[in-house]
Amino acid sequence: VLKFSQYTGTIAMAGRWMPGTLTNQITTKFMEPRLLIVTDPRTDSQAIKEASYASIPVIALVDTDSPLQNVDVAIPANNKG
Repeated sequence: VLKFSQYTGTIAMAGRWMPGTLTNQITTKFMEPRLLIVTDPRTDSQAIKEASYASIPVIALVDTDSPLQNVDVAIPANNKG
């Protein structure tokens, strides 16, 4: 994720997701991205929920048992290892 963002000139959010990053304008971590790419919809569920509130499209790398609620584009992949 970090290398991808380095080469594409985007901002990476690796590590723990801070709730309110996409919805709370008062926080210093507030961002307004045009697209959200997640590696696992199960662990990044808070980010996906906030993106749905802000009408931000979501692209996710998904496994066979991944939840697809609020995911706009699902890319099949083995994201567990």
